[in-house]
Amino acid sequence: MDATFKKMLPGLYKTMYKIRHFEDEGVKLYRQGLIRGYFHPYWGEEAIATGVCAAITKKDYITSTHRGHGHCISWGAELTRMFSELLGKKTGYCKGLGGSMHIADITAGNLGANGIVGSGVPIAVGAALGAKIRNEKRLAVAFVSDGGSNIGSFSEALNLAAIWKLSVIFVIENNQYAVSTPVEESTGEPDLYKRGIGYGVESIQIDGNDVMDVFSTTSRLAIACRKGKGPFLIEAITFRHSGHHVNDPGLYLPKEKLDYYLEHDPLKIAKKYLIQAEYTEDEIHEIEHEVNLEIKHAIEFAKASKEMSKIEFLQFVEEY
Repeated sequence: MDATFKKMLPGLYKTMYKIRHFEDEGVKLYRQGLIRGYFHPYWGEEAIATGVCAAITKKDYITSTHRGHGHCISWGAELTRMFSELLGKKTGYCKGLGGSMHIADITAGNLGANGIVGSGVPIAVGAALGAKIRNEKRLAVAFVSDGGSNIGSFSEALNLAAIWKLSVIFVIENNQYAVSTPVEESTGEPDLYKRGIGYGVESIQIDGNDVMDVFSTTSRLAIACRKGKGPFLIEAITFRHSGHHVNDPGLYLPKEKLDYYLEHDPLKIAKKYLIQAEYTEDEIHEIEHEVNLEIKHAIEFAKASKEMSKIEFLQFVEEY
């Protein structure tokens, strides 16, 4: 463990715990009938968003997925505005009109979550092309699910990025299931990183539950991207801890595999790193306590916020 990573560990763990607790509380709000539409928890995948976003800068771009809360939080989103968006309040990032699957903050380089599976990939390629035309040292990260990597625009975007040598890092979050279909039944070659090789893209498979592996790999590739050596593809192997969405019991998930990944929990791994780095249990509990208070305040803020009035809504639609 190098000194840089050791120094960053408390912040990385805080982000991962924040994502986990955000999802826990979000599900409670959903069960209370306060969240409309679907809700897709990021449980079990926290190390990917955390490690990737920590390895790039806020001058870069990210595109997200329908399971995108972790990406937003890792990018530094305000929890007050995130919970407000989930609850349909006008203090949300999209004034409550986007909800769980469409949180975005364009001004901060977060080009948005998207309910259309895989559709953030070509958006990231477009952002990287724009940066290249403007001669900017900015890169784009496209988060995509294993299911999303099967759509046509994923291959098209990967090919264009390869042809034009764009500064894009494609991150396949392989949680091994597209809704209830296992990757082995939807893909002839289940090692998804090999798809990049076919397009001449340097591709690597990593442990998506190990935040140090994610961070170190992304850091290396980000440096290369800024030298004009992109694009790159990362397949991060992970496993969601529940069904596809909040109302899916996930009975199709093999018990032995789920048990393995519950033991290989990203937060447990990060906590082991903290202990190895000689952080105390009290220091870890203090991190968690700070997050708990932040989330409690954010929920109270969101509940107290107002929805758009009909007049405000009509004015908004007319303007845009």
